Amino acid sequence: MNLSKLFLLPVVALSMTACSDSSDEPKNENQLSDKEQTLKAATAAYVDNTVLPTYKAMADAAVDIRDLCHTMQDKHEAGTLAEADIKAAGDAWKLARKSWELSEAFLFGPAANHNIDPHIDSWPLDKAAMDNLLTQIRNGNSWSLENNGGYGLIGFHAVEYMLFRLTEDENHSLVHSADYTPEELEYLVAVADDLCQQCVCLEACWAGTDNISSLKQEILEDAELDYDEEYGWEMKNAGQPGSRFKTYQEAAEEIIQGCIDIADEVGNTKIGRPHMGSSLEDKNYIESPYSLNSIEDFADNIRSVRNAYLGSRSGDASVSDYVKSVNAAADTEVRQAIENAIAAIELIPEPFAKNATGTLSENAMKAAGDTLVAALEKAMSAVVGR
Repeated sequence: MNLSKLFLLPVVALSMTACSDSSDEPKNENQLSDKEQTLKAATAAYVDNTVLPTYKAMADAAVDIRDLCHTMQDKHEAGTLAEADIKAAGDAWKLARKSWELSEAFLFGPAANHNIDPHIDSWPLDKAAMDNLLTQIRNGNSWSLENNGGYGLIGFHAVEYMLFRLTEDENHSLVHSADYTPEELEYLVAVADDLCQQCVCLEACWAGTDNISSLKQEILEDAELDYDEEYGWEMKNAGQPGSRFKTYQEAAEEIIQGCIDIADEVGNTKIGRPHMGSSLEDKNYIESPYSLNSIEDFADNIRSVRNAYLGSRSGDASVSDYVKSVNAAADTEVRQAIENAIAAIELIPEPFAKNATGTLSENAMKAAGDTLVAALEKAMSAVVGR
């Protein structure tokens, strides 16, 4: 989530609330049209085989990040902190990051309604403010994430900044620097704790708190962070009391709109802003620069579109099934545009900061932000019936 999109969140929340209407008589299975039956199957597979496993994997890795950052702090105090300890935490960060990027086609619902997206993924990091805060901690001033953090100083990118201080060794390989102050590790642990809580909360909001592990339930209880929500159930039970979705078509539209939103963001913001922008701010508007993970982030975002539209597992029911049944050409166009966008992105070399203005970045920008978005809009028209 880039900071410029933050003010759009209340609109999303309101639009979702407007979908809620339990006054209509719920329809039983036999009353559903063929279209609704197809989209019901697609929605069930989407929730169970794509969304829930993705968020579970992210939350699992976030718990590991938390634990490994605490280990770093303990070993630093004991004088035994080593590069391997930092690399282990960095590897956990990359695992959590991958699952997060694979989830960005479904940033609607809990991620938007509870501000979890901007909380954990605002970028770019406010480096000047971060350095100032670390100075305050070093000087013994009181601080807290709530009062001194702000979205630009917490989440994935704050943890990234603290873990990926990469330097070249004698073999010209990148290694993690172990040069930390106690104040830096104090902040790292606090931010890692917060990231863990938010990731677990997102899994709970989709799966239901009773359906996550006892360890994760304890994490939410300790953080007093539980929205008592089961958004996945609501999607799978459109038209039933307690669901904000009146029909499975509404659920399918949400799925495709999520794909459109992230394809547009990848092409026109994540790649497009540093590629097209003339200001220093634009050129530095780069996601995951410290870990050299930008290109993988972008490609995984488009893979999230593929998983949402086609299903994560072979044979999954998907919205593609319905689109293909009413407009096979549009379905083929989406499938091809997804693969082309991934291929174009992966041709860009890291570090992205040094290659953002090149022809390869321009090709990827257009493949995701123009071609894929246009194809997905045709798929949306097929679902809506226009």
